[in-house]
Amino acid sequence: MSDRLTIALAQLNPTMGAIEANADLIRAARATAASQGADLVVGTELCITGYPPEDLVLKPSFLAASRAAVEALAAETADGGPALLVSAPWREEGIEGGPLRQHVYDAALLLDGGEIQALRFKHDLPNYSVFDEKRVFKAGPLPGPVNFRGVRLGVMICEDMWAPDVAECLEESGAEILIVPNGSPYEMDKFDQRLQLAVARVTETSLPLVYVNQVGGQDELVFDGASFVLDAGCRLRAQLPSFETALVTTHWRRGLEDVWTCEDAAVSPPETGLEPVYRALVLGLRDYVDKNGFPGVVLGLSGGIDSALSAAIAVDALGPARVNCVMMPSPYTSRDSLEDAAEAARLLGVRLDKVGIEPAMAAFETMLRPMFDGREADITEENVQARSRGVTLMALSNKLGHMVLSTGNKSEMSVGYATLYGDMCGGFNVLKDVYKTMVYRLAGWRNQALPKGALGPSGRAIPERSITKAPSAELKPDQTDQDSLPPYDALDDMLHCLIEGEMAVSEIAERGYDRATVNRVWRLLENAEYKRRQAAPGVKVTARAFGRDRRYPITNAFKGPR
Repeated sequence: MSDRLTIALAQLNPTMGAIEANADLIRAARATAASQGADLVVGTELCITGYPPEDLVLKPSFLAASRAAVEALAAETADGGPALLVSAPWREEGIEGGPLRQHVYDAALLLDGGEIQALRFKHDLPNYSVFDEKRVFKAGPLPGPVNFRGVRLGVMICEDMWAPDVAECLEESGAEILIVPNGSPYEMDKFDQRLQLAVARVTETSLPLVYVNQVGGQDELVFDGASFVLDAGCRLRAQLPSFETALVTTHWRRGLEDVWTCEDAAVSPPETGLEPVYRALVLGLRDYVDKNGFPGVVLGLSGGIDSALSAAIAVDALGPARVNCVMMPSPYTSRDSLEDAAEAARLLGVRLDKVGIEPAMAAFETMLRPMFDGREADITEENVQARSRGVTLMALSNKLGHMVLSTGNKSEMSVGYATLYGDMCGGFNVLKDVYKTMVYRLAGWRNQALPKGALGPSGRAIPERSITKAPSAELKPDQTDQDSLPPYDALDDMLHCLIEGEMAVSEIAERGYDRATVNRVWRLLENAEYKRRQAAPGVKVTARAFGRDRRYPITNAFKGPR
């Protein structure tokens, strides 16, 4: 029976489907851990394939490639170095009330001595929010512990930690240390929630817990890492940094009554306030661009707050050389906007081109005059302007290869204050889940701070006037957003109640709002669903983002009480 154990936490950033490259990340982590004397390297959930793999799990070739990578890694552990605890989709045969059939599990595999020594399946499959694992995986049975070099490890995969059943089963069957590989995406205040759940499992079982979380962007999701170790007394013994890859080796000793204790290791305090939100946006954009092979991004820089913040995030993510900005003035563009766009480009050190859209507006007016004759100008002409800008950006994207970054915020997406095939054009929208009031707060914060790992300038990155002036789409003379929307502080509170809170109009009105105004905002939210279905993906940072997180039918006659 061993009385000492060294466990390395490998906080990895896999790329979805890049199975060989992901296996190389694990090899590199193992080599580093070996140099530090580790006995075991623990990877993140589905680190072989990337997480979440969604319907890739339905492809037999995907499963075969994943298994081959696991078997190759297992063979390499014959060298006498550290063992590996990795996770991969795993196909097994079973009988369920009839003919033999195959099942696919979310599996954790212990690789040691040149072989797959043990296999455990995820028991609790999440099927809420952004998760729909029951679509592709089969739930495994309640697991027993894994015997590793004389130590009984209780392996729980991600969601298995969120309820007491799996931990209790492992404790009752003799586990000594709980090991939790994770693919837990970021959202505001999520770290505290994870830590509280881990503390609950430790309290219930009196067992120490090792929590290893994925880092990196995958489409709409960003994984923040922030892995940690709790001892049996719920004391934090190790804390890995947020939003970056890391490997930390922890040293364990068996004490009185066979209780394992982890020596204090590196502790990176979790980030608070606006910094983790901003870093999530940066990492989400960087990985989306890099993992999809784009050379850079192009965006419209209007002089307003949304495009200025989007440009700052892009520069922090990619560096100024990979960010191209375009000012596309119309006859309604103010001199302030021209100056503010130029100052934003100067502060960020990015190229700013100017392409006026007045010729396109005139061409569309001539083309459509026979059918529009005798009709008053209305929002149609405003949308033509937005779509002229969208066509311009898409043309530059096609010619230069850069991805169009759209710049709308969650408030606009909520109420449909955006133009399909116009300002909604783009391959990615970094502010898609950021309310307008948060846009202002993030802009002010960025002007005071340089986030860790940012590639942009220190000091001011966003023109002060872009923050202080009244927001406007500038599609007609003297236009402001508040001509057609409630003030953003009130609007965002109503939207948060409707989206994250699913509150009724009557409940929201009791917060001091005019009931007719709340009802109008609710109707705008419901009626804009068809636009959101056609919107670019964007980073999820709130508890309920549009897309996979909030799925409403487009055709929807339910009106509810008003």
